[in-house]
Amino acid sequence: MSSDSRGRRIARLAAFSGGAICAAGIVTAGVLFGQVEVARRTIPLAEAPPPRTDGRYGQRFNAPPVTVAVLGDSSAAGYGVRRARQTPGALIATGISRRLSRPVELRSFAVVGCTSARMWPQVEAALELRPDLVIIMIGANDVTHSDSRAAAVRYLADAVRALRACGAAVVVGTCPDLGAVQPIRPPLRWLARHWSRQMATAQTIAVVEAGGWTVSLGDLLGPRFAAEPTRFFGDDRYHPSAEGYAAAGAALLPTSLAALGAREVTPVDTAVDGVRSLPRAAAVAARRAGTEVSGAQVGGRDRGPAGRWAKLRHRMRWHEELGRAT
Repeated sequence: MSSDSRGRRIARLAAFSGGAICAAGIVTAGVLFGQVEVARRTIPLAEAPPPRTDGRYGQRFNAPPVTVAVLGDSSAAGYGVRRARQTPGALIATGISRRLSRPVELRSFAVVGCTSARMWPQVEAALELRPDLVIIMIGANDVTHSDSRAAAVRYLADAVRALRACGAAVVVGTCPDLGAVQPIRPPLRWLARHWSRQMATAQTIAVVEAGGWTVSLGDLLGPRFAAEPTRFFGDDRYHPSAEGYAAAGAALLPTSLAALGAREVTPVDTAVDGVRSLPRAAAVAARRAGTEVSGAQVGGRDRGPAGRWAKLRHRMRWHEELGRAT
């Protein structure tokens, strides 16, 4: 790599991290980029397409179907599992069908390796479908490609606004914690966690402002991922396993139901539940996986002194909820 090329990469990382490289103290840029190259060699590239999940779920129900579209990257597509029923889209579609006693027409437009900047063709396809609900999982590739966070969030906000304008409810699973990925070693792991939370916070603010709902995926199972990486990560040690995707689907299911107007049935953690300013709610959600953020009103007003009001809800026992649904 030329010195000019290395210098440009250092500049991009420094700008994205908001000073985190300096905070790393003795960590040098050379060490960081050594870690990047090791991670890239260890994590294999996508070799096979994810399972096809399009179809009708809950065919036994005799009622008007709910139309659901899934957009985003490999995590939305369910890359790494072998069966369609193991993907987040299929799990959520099954849960919605059983809860509402209605069939669900599921279409997945997610593309492995997609970034927010390249998601618009998926949005256009979903707009033609005129879905009742759109589930988006995006952000990891925006971090790993060192793309502009501001631009990535702007593209996501534009997508949510367009989908909301056509009448769809939109639920976004925000950027996962890339610091949990085993091939990424310290000190890069610490920076990856910092960047991931920055992205998730910015995504939450943009999506709620655009009229959508968010669920923080973060380090979803926290210590369980760290203690049992072979169980919750797939063969490439980067994408989730079937159980990892089940955790993501379970976190997104209650919010998907709420966005569709279903009656509240899932217990919430009252220590987190409440209304706060959107920036504060986004920061809290980024630190605690499984937290839902949506727009709220206080005294009949959408905004207060610190900006948009937002409601925080942390669904309890969401993994059990998915187990009952599937």
